[in-house]
Amino acid sequence: MNWLDIDKEHVWHPYNSLPTKTKILPVKRTDKTSIFLSTGEELIDAMSSWWSAIHGYNHPKLNEALKKQVELMPHIMFGGLAHENAAILSKMLVDLTGLNSVFLCDSGSVSVEVSLKTAIQYQEAKGFKKYKFLASQYAYHGDTLAAMSVCDPNNSMHSIYGSYLPKHIFTKAPNIGFDENCDDAIYELEKNFEKYHKELAGFIIEPIVQGAGGMRIYNPKFLKKARELCTKYDVLLIADEIATGFGHTGKMFACQWADIKPDIMTVGKGLTGGYMTMAAMITSKNVSKTISDSKLGILMHGPTFMGNPLACSVAIESIKLLQQTNWEEKVLKIETIFAEELDEARDIPLVKSIRNIGAIGVIELKDDSYAQYIQDYCVSKGVWIRPFGKLIYSIVAYTIKEEDLRKIIRTMIKAIKSIKS
Repeated sequence: MNWLDIDKEHVWHPYNSLPTKTKILPVKRTDKTSIFLSTGEELIDAMSSWWSAIHGYNHPKLNEALKKQVELMPHIMFGGLAHENAAILSKMLVDLTGLNSVFLCDSGSVSVEVSLKTAIQYQEAKGFKKYKFLASQYAYHGDTLAAMSVCDPNNSMHSIYGSYLPKHIFTKAPNIGFDENCDDAIYELEKNFEKYHKELAGFIIEPIVQGAGGMRIYNPKFLKKARELCTKYDVLLIADEIATGFGHTGKMFACQWADIKPDIMTVGKGLTGGYMTMAAMITSKNVSKTISDSKLGILMHGPTFMGNPLACSVAIESIKLLQQTNWEEKVLKIETIFAEELDEARDIPLVKSIRNIGAIGVIELKDDSYAQYIQDYCVSKGVWIRPFGKLIYSIVAYTIKEEDLRKIIRTMIKAIKSIKS
């Protein structure tokens, strides 16, 4: 039996049916920023494996880190045991974020789960019964239950679970645009803090770019106000940097655009350069000390594969690569090319808007019925994209060649122009 037939019949792909109804492409190998199919085609990866492969594929230094570690210790439980790689990685994250305490976990969704539990434990430790969270309209924070509960209940893929999930509070999202006025959103944010602060354990937000909720780039002033209000009302500010962290917006972390420090930060995706599943929750010393000094005295979470040595080893090397290369210059060049090339899409009748920041480029259509056609067109021209509803977008590896990046954007635009109205 052909392995693709097995896949179609037995493998449940993300956001898909079983048997699979949509086209699944057979990948044989990857290299640099290319995907090679078993059918012979080569595709430029415009998605960097869901925004994680920031150095491209098969980077020799990342490969070597894994090879060395697998011979030494591929895994060890983290309960009651420690290993050097976890300590080194944690110190790197502390130095990068300015926060103090690191909880290593398996995936971005899990890091959000842990952050919400941590916020509740923090408030409990201070003697407060505060179990609700404030989140933003259009928010997306992951697919596990607690993470889903702080995703927008009306505009997200998780609305079907609405009656099952905890009920939290959602505030108006700032208008799209890095320099756009966000006074209305700030006004509503202030009102929500005034009204609900006695119930709120935390406010969770994707800094600067709301990802799967619409690739919405917004004004840093909103983050500054959120920091002020969280401090005023002793509500923990949770920055979900899973998608934005490690350079995607042009800063190491998107919070730096607003010059703020959250109480809790979640990171993932680019943490291991796309090699291994790993994420982290990082908190201030105040948060970890308050919980540790409380009656319970411990953080109640412990994944089996927490602090996996293989993942730690490649994460260390990935961060070193960022620190040792001119990644800021590369991302700035990517941003400039996106701005230049996307401008051609501005006047296409089907296009609602275009936007970009850092390694992220977005074309938003007026209609969401063309996603599969556009994906098929791009694949036929040697470009791998995965549109999301009305959003035709690309988030690329920082190592991408200029000609490949320009081909990605031009192919996306040609695909849209080819649609018969």
